[in-house]
Amino acid sequence: MPEFDGHANAERIRFENVVQRFRLIQERPDTLREAFAHLFRNKVSYHDFEALKGVSFVIREGETVGIIGRNGSGKSTLLKITAGVYRPTAGQVTVSGKVGALIELGAGFHADLTGRENIVLNGLLLGLSKNQIQAREQQILEFAELGEFIDSPVKQYSSGMFMRLGFAVATEVNPDILLIDEILAVGDEAFQKKCTARIEEFRERGKTIIFVSHNLAAVRQLCERVLLIDRGILHGDGAAGEMIARYEDLVQGNVNSTVGST
Repeated sequence: MPEFDGHANAERIRFENVVQRFRLIQERPDTLREAFAHLFRNKVSYHDFEALKGVSFVIREGETVGIIGRNGSGKSTLLKITAGVYRPTAGQVTVSGKVGALIELGAGFHADLTGRENIVLNGLLLGLSKNQIQAREQQILEFAELGEFIDSPVKQYSSGMFMRLGFAVATEVNPDILLIDEILAVGDEAFQKKCTARIEEFRERGKTIIFVSHNLAAVRQLCERVLLIDRGILHGDGAAGEMIARYEDLVQGNVNSTVGST
């Protein structure tokens, strides 16, 4: 397993030989009649796709870890396993602490409920009591800056409004572990700066943060350590500058992308 000589604090996340496999349909019927024909003749063709292939690592309390890699490399799958959205096909995953996750626009929101009602719903899903949620509601509203839209159904929200509310909820519930996918890219510049300041505050408070992004400058700024994922394989685990340089070589075709963990 790759090691990084950083924090000696308690483990927050451990992946041991994790495999995530999905079954993909290869043929898509063009008509409803063809779909029924395939169903009754048992001729649906599919193949298994491994989004993660034996991935192992440990992330400790207080670490801010970036995850980089090309599109389709398994970054978001890794986050969803950590958040409990997926159960791994094989291997062992251990997560210690409350998780706040921003991994997909609209995830965890009910489209027909208002923003205010979704604050309560998300808080309950994260294990807070109604009193605890109400105590945090005003701070969430102030951070999200949605104005009168907070009492509108979230199905009317733009992607930026979803991100504002999702980030405000995920960070105000005081998680031990914060997971952030590329979702921050949809916000306007002023709100992105506000989110970056909140992430810096979390770092200072010793929270564990996992940050997935194609914005290498942001990864370099926020993260001490980076995991490099390619084609489902952990291709590198180390200091941010080294891993970013390796990723840039990989993108330019200077590194064999099938090499395993280092």
